[in-house]
Amino acid sequence: MKENQRDRDDEGRARSARPRDGLGRPLPYGASGVERQPEGVVRTPEETVGKAQRLLDAGKPFHAHEVFEDAWKSGPEDERELWRGLAQLAVGLTHAARGNTTGGARLLLRGAGSVEAYGPLRPHGLDVPGLTVWARELAERVAAGGQPVDAAASAPRLRG
Repeated sequence: MKENQRDRDDEGRARSARPRDGLGRPLPYGASGVERQPEGVVRTPEETVGKAQRLLDAGKPFHAHEVFEDAWKSGPEDERELWRGLAQLAVGLTHAARGNTTGGARLLLRGAGSVEAYGPLRPHGLDVPGLTVWARELAERVAAGGQPVDAAASAPRLRG
């Protein structure tokens, strides 16, 4: 790739073609990376939660974030804040695992605040109260410890 030239997708939008590792960090061109999640996929809530949980369990919260982002952008208006909050939780875990503990803690707290109102409803079987507790406890732990966390070992259970 030439200097100052940007990768583009098939529709001409800027999109990095560099491979990424399991935490979404760009790797050098030609390196073997983790397969990226396709963008703009419309899934059922059941498919979204199942796919995201598998990615979280595998230590790939960045990729789970992309799955939640698709649901946020394509889902019904009354659930957008839920999916956006779940995406924030996943990217907060991503930052905490990458060693950006301050940013990770902030995103975890922001995500917890975004999903909290859905708690009594348990939309799509999600354990929203458990997720908010998980996020706040992890935010406190990473902010106090200042060390990266293991993404798979720290992953939440979306359905408790």
